[in-house]
Amino acid sequence: MTSEAIRDPRKDHLLTPQNAAFIIIDYQPVQVNSIASMDRQLLINNIVGSSKAAVAYDLPIIHSTVNVKTGLNKPPIPQVQKALKGIPTIDRTTINSWEDIEFRQAVEATGRKKLIMTALWTEACLTFPALDALAEGYEVYVVADAVGGTSVAAHEAALRRIEQAGGKMISVPQLFCELQRDWARKDTVPAFMNLFIETGGTAGIQFSYDRTE
Repeated sequence: MTSEAIRDPRKDHLLTPQNAAFIIIDYQPVQVNSIASMDRQLLINNIVGSSKAAVAYDLPIIHSTVNVKTGLNKPPIPQVQKALKGIPTIDRTTINSWEDIEFRQAVEATGRKKLIMTALWTEACLTFPALDALAEGYEVYVVADAVGGTSVAAHEAALRRIEQAGGKMISVPQLFCELQRDWARKDTVPAFMNLFIETGGTAGIQFSYDRTE
C-alpha cells in the first residue's frame, strides 16, 4: 500500500502544520469554573490536548488572556500554562480579542489564513473574534469539544452563529488526525499517540498503529 505524494501543505484545503495557526483565549480560573455546557475536567483535558498538538506540530500559537495586568483576573490555569510553556500571552481588556491591536497583529504576523480557534466563553470571547476573522477573509475552525459556555443553550447558540457565518466545527480527535494525516510521517507519530492516550481516545488507535509496524 502506497501513500500518494504529499500535497502542497500550504495550499491543502485540509488543516496542515504548514497552513494553520492555533488561537487560545481566556482559559483562566474564573472562566473555567463558570462553564456549564460540558464537564469541566473533560474541557481541561481537551484544551490541554489541543494545545499540546499545536506545540507538537509546530503551529504558530497566539495565546490571549483578559485583565491579568489590571489585576481583575488571574493567569491561565496551570495545566494550560504547562502545555504552552514558553509561549507568551497577549493580555487585553477587550471582550473581543479581535479589537485588541496586539492580538490582531499577532494573528496577521503568522501569515496563516486557517485559524484553529478555542476560547472561553463560547458565546462571547470565541464568537466575537471568530465572526470578525471570518469577515476579514480568514477560515475559522472551532474545536467544539475544547470550548464551553455558561449554559448548554448559550454554547450551542454560539456555535450555530459561527457556523452560519461560515465557521467550521472540528473535534479534538479530528484535529489530531488532520494534522498527522499519514502514519508514514513518523517524526510526529509518538506525539500523536501520546495525545490520544492523554485525552482518553486510544480505542482503535493502538490497533491501527500496530498494524503499520
